[in-house]
Amino acid sequence: MRKILFASSEVHPLIKTGGLADVSASLPIALAQQDQDVRIILPAYRQCLEALDKIETVATIKLDGFHAPIEILQSTLPNSEVPIWLVNSPEHFDREGGPYGTTEAGDWEDNAARFTLFSRAIAAVAMDQSGLDWQPDILHCNDWQTGLAPALIANESDRPATVFTIHNLAYQGLYSQDVFEALDLPPSLWHSEGVEFYDLMSFMKGGLIYADHVTTVSPTYADEICTYEFGYGLEGLLSHRADQGRLTGILNGIDTDEWDPERDSYIDKNYSIKTIRHKSANKEALQKLFSLPEKEGVLLMGTISRLVSQKGVDLTLDAVGKLLDAGENIQLICLGSGEASYEQDLRVLRAQHPDKVGLHIGYSEELSHQIEAGSDVFLMPSRFEPCGLNQLYSLRYGTLPVVRNTGGLADSVVDAAGANLKNGFSTGFKFEAATAEELEETLLRAIGLFKHPRIWRKVMVTAMEQDYSWEKSSKAYQVLYDNLLNN
Repeated sequence: MRKILFASSEVHPLIKTGGLADVSASLPIALAQQDQDVRIILPAYRQCLEALDKIETVATIKLDGFHAPIEILQSTLPNSEVPIWLVNSPEHFDREGGPYGTTEAGDWEDNAARFTLFSRAIAAVAMDQSGLDWQPDILHCNDWQTGLAPALIANESDRPATVFTIHNLAYQGLYSQDVFEALDLPPSLWHSEGVEFYDLMSFMKGGLIYADHVTTVSPTYADEICTYEFGYGLEGLLSHRADQGRLTGILNGIDTDEWDPERDSYIDKNYSIKTIRHKSANKEALQKLFSLPEKEGVLLMGTISRLVSQKGVDLTLDAVGKLLDAGENIQLICLGSGEASYEQDLRVLRAQHPDKVGLHIGYSEELSHQIEAGSDVFLMPSRFEPCGLNQLYSLRYGTLPVVRNTGGLADSVVDAAGANLKNGFSTGFKFEAATAEELEETLLRAIGLFKHPRIWRKVMVTAMEQDYSWEKSSKAYQVLYDNLLNN
Protein backbone atom coordinates (compact mmCIF):
# COMPACT_ATOMS: atom_id res chain seq x y z
CA MET A 1 0.00 0.00 0.00
CA ARG A 2 1.30 3.42 -1.01
CA LYS A 3 0.46 6.59 0.89
CA ILE A 4 -0.46 9.28 -1.65
CA LEU A 5 -1.19 12.97 -1.01
CA PHE A 6 -3.19 14.30 -3.95
CA ALA A 7 -3.10 18.11 -4.16
CA SER A 8 -5.55 20.04 -6.32
CA SER A 9 -7.20 23.45 -6.40
CA GLU A 10 -10.59 21.98 -7.37
CA VAL A 11 -12.37 18.68 -6.77
CA HIS A 12 -15.80 17.61 -8.02
CA PRO A 13 -18.48 17.84 -6.65
CA LEU A 14 -17.19 20.41 -4.14
CA ILE A 15 -15.75 23.01 -6.52
CA LYS A 16 -15.37 22.84 -10.29
CA THR A 17 -14.37 24.99 -13.25
CA GLY A 18 -13.31 22.20 -15.63
CA GLY A 19 -11.87 18.76 -16.13
CA LEU A 20 -9.26 19.15 -13.37
CA ALA A 21 -12.05 18.83 -10.79
CA ASP A 22 -13.33 15.59 -12.34
CA VAL A 23 -9.86 14.05 -12.43
CA SER A 24 -9.13 15.17 -8.86
CA ALA A 25 -12.10 13.19 -7.61
CA SER A 26 -12.08 10.17 -9.90
CA LEU A 27 -8.37 9.31 -9.81
CA PRO A 28 -8.07 9.32 -5.98
CA ILE A 29 -11.23 7.21 -5.73
CA ALA A 30 -9.86 4.72 -8.27
CA LEU A 31 -6.55 4.54 -6.40
CA ALA A 32 -8.36 4.00 -3.10
CA GLN A 33 -10.39 1.18 -4.65
CA GLN A 34 -7.07 -0.47 -5.48
CA ASP A 35 -6.09 -0.36 -1.79
CA GLN A 36 -3.90 2.75 -1.89
CA ASP A 37 -4.00 5.13 1.10
CA VAL A 38 -5.01 8.36 -0.67
CA ARG A 39 -5.71 11.74 0.94
CA ILE A 40 -6.85 14.80 -1.04
CA ILE A 41 -5.74 18.30 -0.02
CA LEU A 42 -7.79 21.26 -1.22
CA PRO A 43 -8.32 24.92 -0.25
CA ALA A 44 -11.25 25.42 2.12
CA TYR A 45 -13.35 27.51 -0.25
CA ARG A 46 -16.70 28.72 1.06
CA GLN A 47 -18.49 26.45 -1.45
CA CYS A 48 -16.65 23.40 -0.10
CA LEU A 49 -17.50 24.15 3.51
CA GLU A 50 -21.15 24.64 2.57
CA ALA A 51 -21.25 21.37 0.60
CA LEU A 52 -19.71 19.10 3.25
CA ASP A 53 -21.71 17.71 6.18
CA LYS A 54 -19.12 16.58 8.70
CA ILE A 55 -15.99 18.71 9.12
CA GLU A 56 -13.54 18.67 12.00
CA THR A 57 -10.38 20.62 12.74
CA VAL A 58 -7.47 18.18 12.90
CA ALA A 59 -4.42 20.49 12.91
CA THR A 60 -3.28 24.10 13.20
CA ILE A 61 -0.05 25.17 11.55
CA LYS A 62 2.03 28.31 11.15
CA LEU A 63 3.32 28.88 7.62
CA ASP A 64 6.25 31.06 6.58
CA GLY A 65 5.16 34.35 5.06
CA PHE A 66 1.72 34.37 6.70
CA HIS A 67 0.89 35.86 10.08
CA ALA A 68 -2.25 34.00 11.11
CA PRO A 69 -2.22 30.26 11.94
CA ILE A 70 -3.83 28.03 9.32
CA GLU A 71 -6.26 25.25 10.18
CA ILE A 72 -6.39 21.87 8.48
CA LEU A 73 -9.97 20.62 8.37
CA GLN A 74 -10.90 17.01 7.67
CA SER A 75 -13.91 15.54 5.93
CA THR A 76 -14.69 12.83 3.36
CA LEU A 77 -15.10 13.27 -0.37
CA PRO A 78 -18.83 12.82 -1.13
CA ASN A 79 -19.85 9.40 -2.44
CA SER A 80 -16.56 7.86 -1.36
CA GLU A 81 -14.46 6.98 1.65
CA VAL A 82 -11.49 9.12 0.56
CA PRO A 83 -10.37 11.53 3.31
CA ILE A 84 -10.10 15.16 2.27
CA TRP A 85 -8.05 17.83 4.04
CA LEU A 86 -9.05 21.45 3.58
CA VAL A 87 -6.58 24.29 4.07
CA ASN A 88 -8.63 26.80 6.02
CA SER A 89 -7.56 30.42 5.74
CA PRO A 90 -10.76 32.49 5.62
CA GLU A 91 -8.83 35.58 4.50
CA HIS A 92 -7.79 33.73 1.36
CA PHE A 93 -10.57 31.27 0.56
CA ASP A 94 -13.82 32.27 2.31
CA ARG A 95 -15.31 34.50 -0.40
CA GLU A 96 -18.05 34.52 -3.00
CA GLY A 97 -17.14 33.59 -6.56
CA GLY A 98 -15.17 30.81 -8.16
CA PRO A 99 -11.89 29.33 -6.95
CA TYR A 100 -9.82 31.83 -8.94
CA GLY A 101 -12.05 34.89 -9.28
CA THR A 102 -15.44 36.09 -10.44
CA THR A 103 -17.03 36.16 -13.87
CA GLU A 104 -17.53 39.91 -13.61
CA ALA A 105 -14.14 41.01 -12.23
CA GLY A 106 -11.81 38.27 -13.48
CA ASP A 107 -9.04 36.68 -11.40
CA TRP A 108 -8.54 37.63 -7.75
CA GLU A 109 -5.65 40.09 -7.38
CA ASP A 110 -4.18 38.03 -4.51
CA ASN A 111 -4.13 34.65 -6.30
CA ALA A 112 -0.35 34.48 -6.01
CA ALA A 113 -0.60 34.78 -2.22
CA ARG A 114 -3.57 32.40 -2.03
CA PHE A 115 -1.85 29.58 -3.88
CA THR A 116 1.52 30.21 -2.28
CA LEU A 117 -0.22 29.62 1.05
CA PHE A 118 -1.85 26.51 -0.38
CA SER A 119 1.50 25.21 -1.67
CA ARG A 120 3.18 25.88 1.68
CA ALA A 121 0.42 23.93 3.43
CA ILE A 122 0.82 21.05 0.98
CA ALA A 123 4.57 21.05 1.67
CA ALA A 124 4.01 21.03 5.45
CA VAL A 125 1.66 18.04 5.22
CA ALA A 126 3.99 16.26 2.80
CA MET A 127 6.88 16.62 5.26
CA ASP A 128 4.69 15.57 8.22
CA GLN A 129 5.16 18.99 9.79
CA SER A 130 1.46 19.70 10.30
CA GLY A 131 0.74 17.50 13.32
CA LEU A 132 -1.32 14.99 11.32
CA ASP A 133 1.11 12.14 12.03
CA TRP A 134 0.93 10.97 8.42
CA GLN A 135 3.53 11.35 5.68
CA PRO A 136 2.93 10.31 2.08
CA ASP A 137 5.24 8.20 -0.03
CA ILE A 138 4.06 10.19 -3.05
CA LEU A 139 3.05 13.83 -3.35
CA HIS A 140 0.99 14.23 -6.52
CA CYS A 141 0.44 17.89 -7.48
CA ASN A 142 -1.80 19.23 -10.23
CA ASP A 143 -1.48 22.39 -12.34
CA TRP A 144 0.06 25.74 -11.48
CA GLN A 145 -1.88 26.33 -8.27
CA THR A 146 0.19 23.57 -6.61
CA GLY A 147 3.42 24.11 -8.55
CA LEU A 148 5.41 25.61 -5.68
CA ALA A 149 4.96 22.59 -3.41
CA PRO A 150 7.54 20.35 -5.16
CA ALA A 151 9.94 23.31 -5.23
CA LEU A 152 9.56 23.99 -1.50
CA ILE A 153 10.50 20.44 -0.48
CA ALA A 154 12.97 19.60 -3.27
CA ASN A 155 16.04 19.82 -1.03
CA GLU A 156 14.49 18.30 2.09
CA SER A 157 15.76 14.98 3.36
CA ASP A 158 13.22 12.18 3.84
CA ARG A 159 10.76 13.90 1.52
CA PRO A 160 8.17 11.99 -0.53
CA ALA A 161 8.66 11.39 -4.24
CA THR A 162 6.91 14.10 -6.22
CA VAL A 163 4.73 13.97 -9.34
CA PHE A 164 3.42 17.06 -11.10
CA THR A 165 0.60 16.76 -13.64
CA ILE A 166 -0.03 19.36 -16.36
CA HIS A 167 -3.73 19.60 -17.14
CA ASN A 168 -3.40 22.69 -19.34
CA LEU A 169 -0.05 24.34 -20.03
CA ALA A 170 -1.77 27.51 -21.26
CA TYR A 171 -2.41 28.55 -17.65
CA GLN A 172 0.95 28.98 -15.91
CA GLY A 173 0.43 31.28 -12.91
CA LEU A 174 2.74 34.12 -14.00
CA TYR A 175 3.57 37.01 -11.65
CA SER A 176 6.17 39.75 -11.34
CA GLN A 177 9.43 39.53 -9.41
CA ASP A 178 7.99 42.06 -6.94
CA VAL A 179 5.21 39.59 -6.17
CA PHE A 180 7.77 36.81 -5.71
CA GLU A 181 9.72 38.91 -3.23
CA ALA A 182 6.56 39.96 -1.36
CA LEU A 183 5.64 36.31 -0.85
CA ASP A 184 8.78 35.69 1.22
CA LEU A 185 9.74 32.69 -0.88
CA PRO A 186 13.30 31.31 -0.74
CA PRO A 187 15.54 33.56 -2.88
CA SER A 188 17.27 30.40 -4.11
CA LEU A 189 14.20 29.65 -6.25
CA TRP A 190 14.67 32.81 -8.33
CA HIS A 191 16.91 31.82 -11.23
CA SER A 192 16.57 30.48 -14.79
CA GLU A 193 16.66 26.88 -13.56
CA GLY A 194 14.11 27.70 -10.86
CA VAL A 195 10.78 29.50 -10.99
CA GLU A 196 12.07 32.54 -12.93
CA PHE A 197 10.61 32.65 -16.45
CA TYR A 198 11.64 35.62 -18.63
CA ASP A 199 11.79 37.94 -15.59
CA LEU A 200 8.48 36.63 -14.27
CA MET A 201 7.65 34.11 -11.57
CA SER A 202 6.04 30.92 -12.96
CA PHE A 203 4.16 28.67 -10.55
CA MET A 204 3.89 26.09 -13.33
CA LYS A 205 7.64 26.04 -13.87
CA GLY A 206 8.12 25.25 -10.18
CA GLY A 207 6.36 21.95 -10.72
CA LEU A 208 8.08 21.23 -14.03
CA ILE A 209 11.60 21.88 -12.70
CA TYR A 210 11.45 20.42 -9.19
CA ALA A 211 9.08 17.44 -9.40
CA ASP A 212 10.70 14.03 -9.74
CA HIS A 213 8.38 13.18 -12.62
CA VAL A 214 6.06 15.25 -14.82
CA THR A 215 2.92 13.80 -16.34
CA THR A 216 0.25 15.18 -18.57
CA VAL A 217 -3.18 13.95 -19.45
CA SER A 218 -2.66 12.23 -22.81
CA PRO A 219 0.26 10.73 -24.73
CA THR A 220 -0.21 13.02 -27.75
CA TYR A 221 -0.30 16.15 -25.58
CA ALA A 222 2.96 15.02 -23.95
CA ASP A 223 4.53 15.13 -27.40
CA GLU A 224 2.81 18.38 -28.42
CA ILE A 225 4.01 20.41 -25.41
CA CYS A 226 7.60 19.72 -26.44
CA THR A 227 7.00 21.81 -29.59
CA TYR A 228 6.99 25.56 -30.16
CA GLU A 229 3.30 25.59 -31.12
CA PHE A 230 2.06 24.10 -27.84
CA GLY A 231 4.93 24.69 -25.40
CA TYR A 232 4.25 28.33 -24.41
CA GLY A 233 7.97 28.99 -24.05
CA LEU A 234 8.52 25.89 -21.90
CA GLU A 235 9.09 23.47 -24.77
CA GLY A 236 12.87 23.37 -24.20
CA LEU A 237 12.46 22.44 -20.54
CA LEU A 238 9.79 19.87 -21.34
CA SER A 239 11.89 18.32 -24.12
CA HIS A 240 14.75 18.02 -21.64
CA ARG A 241 12.50 16.29 -19.11
CA ALA A 242 11.23 13.97 -21.85
CA ASP A 243 14.82 13.13 -22.82
CA GLN A 244 15.48 12.27 -19.17
CA GLY A 245 12.52 9.87 -19.21
CA ARG A 246 10.77 12.19 -16.75
CA LEU A 247 7.72 13.18 -18.84
CA THR A 248 4.82 10.79 -19.39
CA GLY A 249 1.39 11.14 -20.97
CA ILE A 250 -1.39 9.12 -19.31
CA LEU A 251 -4.86 9.50 -20.79
CA ASN A 252 -7.49 10.53 -18.27
CA GLY A 253 -10.33 8.20 -17.49
CA ILE A 254 -13.94 9.01 -16.68
CA ASP A 255 -16.25 8.18 -13.80
CA THR A 256 -18.22 5.34 -15.36
CA ASP A 257 -20.72 5.32 -12.50
CA GLU A 258 -21.65 8.95 -12.95
CA TRP A 259 -21.55 8.73 -16.76
CA ASP A 260 -23.54 5.61 -17.51
CA PRO A 261 -26.48 5.78 -19.94
CA GLU A 262 -27.89 2.58 -18.43
CA ARG A 263 -28.30 4.18 -14.97
CA ASP A 264 -28.16 7.95 -15.58
CA SER A 265 -30.92 9.58 -13.52
CA TYR A 266 -30.69 12.85 -15.47
CA ILE A 267 -31.79 11.47 -18.84
CA ASP A 268 -35.27 10.75 -20.15
CA LYS A 269 -34.79 7.05 -20.90
CA ASN A 270 -31.91 4.79 -19.92
CA TYR A 271 -30.27 2.62 -22.56
CA SER A 272 -27.31 0.34 -23.23
CA ILE A 273 -25.70 -1.29 -26.25
CA LYS A 274 -28.44 -3.92 -26.17
CA THR A 275 -31.21 -1.30 -25.97
CA ILE A 276 -29.54 1.38 -28.07
CA ARG A 277 -32.84 2.12 -29.79
CA HIS A 278 -33.96 3.91 -26.62
CA LYS A 279 -31.38 6.63 -27.23
CA SER A 280 -33.89 8.21 -29.65
CA ALA A 281 -36.23 9.00 -26.74
CA ASN A 282 -33.52 11.22 -25.26
CA LYS A 283 -33.12 12.99 -28.58
CA GLU A 284 -36.83 13.74 -28.69
CA ALA A 285 -36.77 14.97 -25.08
CA LEU A 286 -33.81 17.25 -25.81
CA GLN A 287 -35.49 18.69 -28.91
CA LYS A 288 -38.65 19.32 -26.91
CA LEU A 289 -36.68 20.98 -24.10
CA PHE A 290 -35.22 23.50 -26.54
CA SER A 291 -38.46 23.91 -28.54
CA LEU A 292 -36.96 22.41 -31.67
CA PRO A 293 -38.96 20.25 -34.11
CA GLU A 294 -38.95 16.68 -32.80
CA LYS A 295 -37.58 14.93 -35.86
CA GLU A 296 -35.80 11.57 -35.87
CA GLY A 297 -34.13 12.11 -39.25
CA VAL A 298 -32.37 15.38 -38.41
CA LEU A 299 -28.72 15.17 -37.31
CA LEU A 300 -28.69 16.69 -33.80
CA MET A 301 -25.30 18.15 -32.86
CA GLY A 302 -24.47 18.95 -29.24
CA THR A 303 -21.65 20.94 -27.71
CA ILE A 304 -20.74 21.68 -24.08
CA SER A 305 -17.85 24.07 -23.80
CA ARG A 306 -16.13 27.04 -22.33
CA LEU A 307 -16.71 29.67 -24.98
CA VAL A 308 -13.08 30.55 -25.66
CA SER A 309 -10.78 30.41 -28.68
CA GLN A 310 -9.03 27.23 -27.49
CA LYS A 311 -12.28 25.30 -27.89
CA GLY A 312 -12.73 26.32 -31.53
CA VAL A 313 -16.04 28.06 -30.88
CA ASP A 314 -15.46 30.32 -33.88
CA LEU A 315 -14.97 27.24 -36.07
CA THR A 316 -18.29 25.84 -34.88
CA LEU A 317 -20.06 29.14 -35.51
CA ASP A 318 -18.68 29.48 -39.03
CA ALA A 319 -19.08 25.86 -40.13
CA VAL A 320 -22.50 25.24 -38.61
CA GLY A 321 -23.71 28.65 -39.78
CA LYS A 322 -22.83 27.80 -43.39
CA LEU A 323 -24.51 24.40 -43.17
CA LEU A 324 -27.67 25.94 -41.71
CA ASP A 325 -27.73 28.64 -44.40
CA ALA A 326 -27.34 25.90 -47.01
CA GLY A 327 -30.45 24.16 -45.65
CA GLU A 328 -28.75 21.03 -44.32
CA ASN A 329 -30.99 18.84 -42.17
CA ILE A 330 -29.23 19.56 -38.86
CA GLN A 331 -29.86 21.03 -35.42
CA LEU A 332 -27.37 22.44 -32.89
CA ILE A 333 -27.70 22.62 -29.10
CA CYS A 334 -25.01 24.48 -27.16
CA LEU A 335 -24.37 24.66 -23.41
CA GLY A 336 -21.60 26.94 -22.22
CA SER A 337 -20.36 30.34 -21.16
CA GLY A 338 -17.25 32.39 -21.68
CA GLU A 339 -16.23 35.32 -23.84
CA ALA A 340 -19.06 37.77 -24.34
CA SER A 341 -18.50 37.99 -28.10
CA TYR A 342 -18.96 34.23 -28.53
CA GLU A 343 -22.05 34.24 -26.33
CA GLN A 344 -23.51 37.04 -28.48
CA ASP A 345 -22.61 35.29 -31.76
CA LEU A 346 -24.43 32.17 -30.55
CA ARG A 347 -27.47 34.25 -29.63
CA VAL A 348 -27.45 35.72 -33.14
CA LEU A 349 -27.18 32.24 -34.69
CA ARG A 350 -30.15 31.10 -32.62
CA ALA A 351 -32.16 34.17 -33.67
CA GLN A 352 -31.38 33.47 -37.33
CA HIS A 353 -32.38 29.80 -37.02
CA PRO A 354 -34.82 29.52 -34.09
CA ASP A 355 -36.13 26.14 -35.27
CA LYS A 356 -32.63 24.63 -35.57
CA VAL A 357 -30.50 26.09 -32.77
CA GLY A 358 -30.89 25.71 -29.01
CA LEU A 359 -28.75 27.65 -26.55
CA HIS A 360 -28.19 27.70 -22.79
CA ILE A 361 -25.64 30.23 -21.54
CA GLY A 362 -24.18 28.96 -18.28
CA TYR A 363 -23.63 25.46 -16.94
CA SER A 364 -25.96 22.70 -15.79
CA GLU A 365 -24.80 19.22 -14.78
CA GLU A 366 -28.25 17.82 -15.56
CA LEU A 367 -28.37 19.43 -18.99
CA SER A 368 -24.84 18.26 -19.82
CA HIS A 369 -25.97 14.64 -19.31
CA GLN A 370 -29.09 15.25 -21.39
CA ILE A 371 -27.04 16.69 -24.26
CA GLU A 372 -24.64 13.74 -24.20
CA ALA A 373 -27.54 11.28 -24.27
CA GLY A 374 -29.75 13.09 -26.77
CA SER A 375 -27.29 14.27 -29.42
CA ASP A 376 -26.26 12.25 -32.46
CA VAL A 377 -22.81 13.87 -32.63
CA PHE A 378 -20.76 15.94 -30.20
CA LEU A 379 -18.75 18.90 -31.53
CA MET A 380 -15.29 19.39 -30.01
CA PRO A 381 -13.14 21.21 -32.61
CA SER A 382 -10.49 22.36 -30.13
CA ARG A 383 -7.34 24.11 -31.31
CA PHE A 384 -5.58 22.15 -28.57
CA GLU A 385 -6.98 19.77 -25.98
CA PRO A 386 -4.68 18.23 -23.34
CA CYS A 387 -7.11 15.37 -22.79
CA GLY A 388 -10.75 16.32 -23.02
CA LEU A 389 -13.46 14.46 -21.16
CA ASN A 390 -16.61 15.21 -23.10
CA GLN A 391 -15.49 13.12 -26.07
CA LEU A 392 -15.05 10.21 -23.63
CA TYR A 393 -18.53 10.78 -22.19
CA SER A 394 -19.85 10.95 -25.76
CA LEU A 395 -18.31 7.60 -26.69
CA ARG A 396 -19.92 5.99 -23.66
CA TYR A 397 -23.32 7.42 -24.68
CA GLY A 398 -23.05 6.41 -28.35
CA THR A 399 -22.84 10.07 -29.37
CA LEU A 400 -20.17 10.24 -32.06
CA PRO A 401 -17.51 12.90 -31.38
CA VAL A 402 -16.41 15.33 -34.09
CA VAL A 403 -12.93 16.41 -33.01
CA ARG A 404 -9.71 17.96 -34.22
CA ASN A 405 -6.78 15.56 -34.35
CA THR A 406 -4.94 16.97 -31.34
CA GLY A 407 -4.03 15.97 -27.78
CA GLY A 408 -6.33 13.56 -26.03
CA LEU A 409 -8.85 13.85 -28.86
CA ALA A 410 -6.31 12.22 -31.18
CA ASP A 411 -5.72 9.44 -28.64
CA SER A 412 -9.37 8.57 -28.02
CA VAL A 413 -11.34 8.93 -31.28
CA VAL A 414 -10.95 6.75 -34.39
CA ASP A 415 -12.05 8.45 -37.61
CA ALA A 416 -15.02 7.00 -39.51
CA ALA A 417 -13.35 6.74 -42.88
CA GLY A 418 -11.53 4.25 -45.11
CA ALA A 419 -10.20 1.08 -43.54
CA ASN A 420 -11.32 2.16 -40.05
CA LEU A 421 -14.93 2.21 -41.17
CA LYS A 422 -14.62 -0.96 -43.23
CA ASN A 423 -12.99 -2.92 -40.40
CA GLY A 424 -15.32 -1.70 -37.65
CA PHE A 425 -12.80 0.40 -35.70
CA SER A 426 -14.47 3.80 -36.16
CA THR A 427 -15.85 5.72 -33.18
CA GLY A 428 -16.25 9.30 -34.48
CA PHE A 429 -14.93 11.90 -36.90
CA LYS A 430 -11.57 13.70 -36.98
CA PHE A 431 -10.07 16.56 -38.98
CA GLU A 432 -6.57 18.04 -39.08
CA ALA A 433 -6.35 21.80 -39.61
CA ALA A 434 -8.07 24.21 -37.22
CA THR A 435 -10.20 25.79 -39.94
CA ALA A 436 -13.93 26.20 -40.40
CA GLU A 437 -13.57 24.70 -43.88
CA GLU A 438 -12.18 21.39 -42.57
CA LEU A 439 -14.79 21.24 -39.82
CA GLU A 440 -17.53 21.88 -42.37
CA GLU A 441 -16.21 19.08 -44.62
CA THR A 442 -16.10 16.72 -41.63
CA LEU A 443 -19.66 17.59 -40.63
CA LEU A 444 -20.77 16.90 -44.19
CA ARG A 445 -19.14 13.46 -43.86
CA ALA A 446 -21.12 12.91 -40.66
CA ILE A 447 -24.34 14.06 -42.33
CA GLY A 448 -23.67 11.65 -45.19
CA LEU A 449 -23.01 8.68 -42.89
CA PHE A 450 -26.09 9.51 -40.79
CA LYS A 451 -28.19 8.76 -43.87
CA HIS A 452 -27.07 5.12 -43.57
CA PRO A 453 -28.65 4.04 -40.25
CA ARG A 454 -27.20 0.51 -40.15
CA ILE A 455 -23.62 1.74 -40.59
CA TRP A 456 -24.22 4.61 -38.14
CA ARG A 457 -25.53 2.22 -35.51
CA LYS A 458 -22.48 0.00 -35.95
CA VAL A 459 -20.19 2.96 -35.25
CA MET A 460 -22.32 3.87 -32.22
CA VAL A 461 -21.92 0.36 -30.82
CA THR A 462 -18.15 0.44 -31.37
CA ALA A 463 -17.98 3.79 -29.57
CA MET A 464 -19.94 2.44 -26.60
CA GLU A 465 -17.69 -0.63 -26.39
CA GLN A 466 -14.59 1.48 -25.63
CA ASP A 467 -13.23 1.33 -22.08
CA TYR A 468 -12.06 4.68 -20.76
CA SER A 469 -12.66 3.92 -17.09
CA TRP A 470 -10.24 5.16 -14.44
CA GLU A 471 -9.22 1.60 -13.60
CA LYS A 472 -6.82 1.43 -16.55
CA SER A 473 -5.42 4.94 -16.06
CA SER A 474 -5.02 4.57 -12.30
CA LYS A 475 -2.98 1.41 -12.80
CA ALA A 476 -0.65 3.38 -15.08
CA TYR A 477 -0.17 5.92 -12.28
CA GLN A 478 0.53 3.14 -9.80
CA VAL A 479 3.27 1.78 -12.07
CA LEU A 480 4.74 5.29 -12.25
CA TYR A 481 4.61 5.68 -8.45
CA ASP A 482 6.28 2.29 -7.95
CA ASN A 483 9.05 3.10 -10.42
CA LEU A 484 9.74 6.41 -8.68
CA LEU A 485 9.99 4.82 -5.26
CA ASN A 486 12.05 1.88 -6.47
CA ASN A 487 14.52 4.20 -8.17
